[in-house]
Amino acid sequence: MGTTLVYGQKNNTIWMDDLSIRTFSEGIPAVLAKTSGSGEAIRMKGITYSRGIGVNGTSVLSFLLNGNASAFSAVVGVDDMGMKGLPYRFYVIGDRKILFESGDMKWGDQPRMLNVNLTGIKRLGLLVLVEQGITKTYSNWADAKFIMKDEQMPLNIPNTDERIILTPVAGTQPKINSAAVFGARPGNPFLYTIAATGERPLVFSASNLPDGLQVDAKTGIITGKVLERGVYTVTLKAKNSSGESVKQLRIKIGDTIALTPPMGWNGWNSWARAIDQEKVMASADAMVKMGLANHGWTYINIDDAWQGQRGGKYNAIQPNEKFPSFKQMTDYIHSLGLKLGVYSTPWISSYAGYPGGSSNLEHGFFPDAVRDNKRAFRYIGKYSFEKEDAMQMAEWGVDYLKYDWRIEVPSAERMSVALKNSGRDIFYSISNSAPFSNVKDWVRLTNSYRTGPDIRDSWLSLYVSAFTLDKWSPYGGPGHWNDPDMMILGNVTTGSPLHPTRLTPDEQYSHVSLFSLLAAPLLIGCPIEQLDAFTLNLLTNDEVIAVNQDALGRPARLVGEENGVQIWLKQLENKEYAIGLFNIDGYTKTPQSYFRWGDEKPVSFTLDLTKIGLKGKYTIRDVWRQKNLGEFEGTFNTGIRHHGVVMIRLTAHQSTKH
Repeated sequence: MGTTLVYGQKNNTIWMDDLSIRTFSEGIPAVLAKTSGSGEAIRMKGITYSRGIGVNGTSVLSFLLNGNASAFSAVVGVDDMGMKGLPYRFYVIGDRKILFESGDMKWGDQPRMLNVNLTGIKRLGLLVLVEQGITKTYSNWADAKFIMKDEQMPLNIPNTDERIILTPVAGTQPKINSAAVFGARPGNPFLYTIAATGERPLVFSASNLPDGLQVDAKTGIITGKVLERGVYTVTLKAKNSSGESVKQLRIKIGDTIALTPPMGWNGWNSWARAIDQEKVMASADAMVKMGLANHGWTYINIDDAWQGQRGGKYNAIQPNEKFPSFKQMTDYIHSLGLKLGVYSTPWISSYAGYPGGSSNLEHGFFPDAVRDNKRAFRYIGKYSFEKEDAMQMAEWGVDYLKYDWRIEVPSAERMSVALKNSGRDIFYSISNSAPFSNVKDWVRLTNSYRTGPDIRDSWLSLYVSAFTLDKWSPYGGPGHWNDPDMMILGNVTTGSPLHPTRLTPDEQYSHVSLFSLLAAPLLIGCPIEQLDAFTLNLLTNDEVIAVNQDALGRPARLVGEENGVQIWLKQLENKEYAIGLFNIDGYTKTPQSYFRWGDEKPVSFTLDLTKIGLKGKYTIRDVWRQKNLGEFEGTFNTGIRHHGVVMIRLTAHQSTKH
């Protein structure tokens, strides 16, 4: 920081790399201070810069200046470690006006110096545009600095929009919220919990259960084993002093599990490497105490950093010292009616530097030298241990495996076979950035496959992760789900210490709506015990969840985009439909669209039902408000907030023919 005196006013030089720069970034890979996106020194055209910010991919940096800045300067260009032949474009945008545009720049081009007058500018955006989906596209804002008035500093764009709770509070009467279908393999342990709201105590029952299953009347937990293949129609009941709820459940005993997307929690975006047994058990307790389990939330998934050395009767990965009683922990989670997930990788070292599923040593020992140089061991070793690890997981009672990182088909197949032969139904999820070219293999081998990079709590990341999934939609369905990654609600640790999600309230409604329409896995990515009333309400709307858990299992399709509004249509069972109308406001269409300027307004939108193939009369219901809006034919008009959504469910009138 430096100080100058201009016309009696003290001006401060604020270097951008002295700021907590990650808090200003909406990019997907992390931005790095005084370092290029590759982790090396900032270097362009052979010149090394000691100061600046390195970015990777499309980068969005937003600053609140409130007229307290007079200038911004930097040297911009492609890092010497960047991608050759790819066009990069740099923008400086103030209050919606483009103040600097680089034009196309490529690797090897001379860096460009810029000095922009910021007098009177309230909001500033720094944007680097490159083709989405390409990695290692390193570029730089070298020697980047602001000239600020007096003692002022660049600030974060505020996220202070009112957090309006739309969903009514559940009543005292019982209501069963479980999905209408559940799959298990013959002879494997069966665990299913009847999810129900209503004043406790509830008394549960399940009539016409197949031989081998029994229900606990106090908890609604159904356990046992079913030997005979078939489809069994079971009548579930939940009763209290206020009334009774009845729902039909189809139990399908066969080769396919995961007939609806999984719902649960993953610990990475909550605790990252700091996860331990105490935090996992506290999360399971919170899943029940906060009432999430009553709405169908089931999985408690441990991500990376639980793994210790190989051992035990299978010579499998054992828990490290942070998990002293792994089997007892698993049994406790099952006693709550919940399920447990773990993480592994076919690599020698996991992403976080813990033992993986292969080794260059015959017995799989994990030396300290590997941990100390983990990046060098992110590959598949000479010896693989899929069968051993799968058998150990089954013996512990594990219900879910997240298999990381950028899995290729042979590794996916080896673990798929091992899990199916383990004697337990273990949901199999591969992560991340599964190549679309192999989608038919992912459908054949896995229960879910990550369709893109790790998600971050920004609209850019949500857009890339979810709003671009239409091409994947035909492949998702019962037993194999398109996975855009964890949910970015509540307090998250994506790229910086634990902080409230940077999605606006309207963006959060869009987030949950689109994930539900896409039939995506719903995995909470924040500490459950820290959920506030607004976030808990987002996660416990049973009509929204029902769209996600619909037994037809058909992901929504993008059927239109008009006037900045995307129309996503999902066919449901019983010839019903769910529609999401998302006001994306032309996002990605202009450089200005990547930023929030504080003057955004709702839009009025008219949906032409006939254009999307829905002819006739429909009863339309607002699923967030759980309120019927009336009968409509031909068109439906509504207001939609900026980056917000109107999510509706359509039931055909008796006179409507399909």
